[in-house]
Amino acid sequence: MGWAKALGPPRQELFLPFILFEVDKVKELSIFIDESGNFGKCTESDSNYIVSLVFHEQDKSINEQISMLDNSLTELGFDNHTIHTAPLIRREEPYENCDISIRYKIFYKLFNFTRHVNISYSTLIVDKHTCKQQFDITRLLARQLSDLIKENLMYFSRFEKIIVYYDHGQYQLSNVLVAIFTSMLQNCYFKKVHPSKYKLFQTADLLCTLTLLKVKLEQGQPFTNSEKLFFGSVGKLKKTYLKYLDKIRF
Repeated sequence: MGWAKALGPPRQELFLPFILFEVDKVKELSIFIDESGNFGKCTESDSNYIVSLVFHEQDKSINEQISMLDNSLTELGFDNHTIHTAPLIRREEPYENCDISIRYKIFYKLFNFTRHVNISYSTLIVDKHTCKQQFDITRLLARQLSDLIKENLMYFSRFEKIIVYYDHGQYQLSNVLVAIFTSMLQNCYFKKVHPSKYKLFQTADLLCTLTLLKVKLEQGQPFTNSEKLFFGSVGKLKKTYLKYLDKIRF
C-alpha cells in the first residue's frame, strides 16, 4: 500500500487558504532537502536520523553570494567544488590530503555563504533508540513533515509553485517526501538535484551536520576525535555555529 493511500486523503479544509490567499501569491518556493543517517538499526555511530529542509523564495536572488563563494573556493584551489561537510570534518575523500586549516576554511566559507543568503530552514529529527523497526522511522518522519506543513499552510499557500529538490539518495525518504508533500499541497513538484549545481543543497548538507552536532550535545553523546580536533571546543562550536541556527529557523 503506498504512503499516500495509507495516510488517507487530506482533509478538505486544509486547502481553504489557497482560496483566501490567491491574490497574494508569489512565483516560486524552492525546498532543498538532505539527510544524515540511514534507516538501519540504531548503533553508537548512527543513533539519530536527521532531515534538513532549506526554504528559498525564488524572487530573492542569491547570485551575488554564489559568485563570492565560488571565487573564495577557487582562491583555495577548489575550483567548481561541491562541498561535503561531514568528510571535511573527518578528513575523508576528497579532503584526505588537506590539512585542518584548509578544511576549516572551506567549512567556514560555506557557513558564511549560508549566513548571507535569505533562507530559512527546518529539521526533522528521529531518535532511533525509540524505533523498533524501519517502519517506525518512516512513520515518525511522515508525522513530523505533515505537522510542519499543517502549521505553516498559510505560508505555503502563497506560492504558485513549490519545487522540492532531493537527490533521491534514500528511497525510503523519497517515498515519505512524495507522499506527504503531494497529498497536502496541490502545487508541489519534485526535481532530482545534483549537489554540484545547487549551493543551497550544500547548505542543507551543512545544516544537517550542525544539527547532528547539536543533537549529540543535547543527548550527552561524546564527540568523535575528528569533531573535537576540527571545532576545538564545545564552546567554540556553540558560539560560532550552533547559536546561528535559531536565527534562521523556519
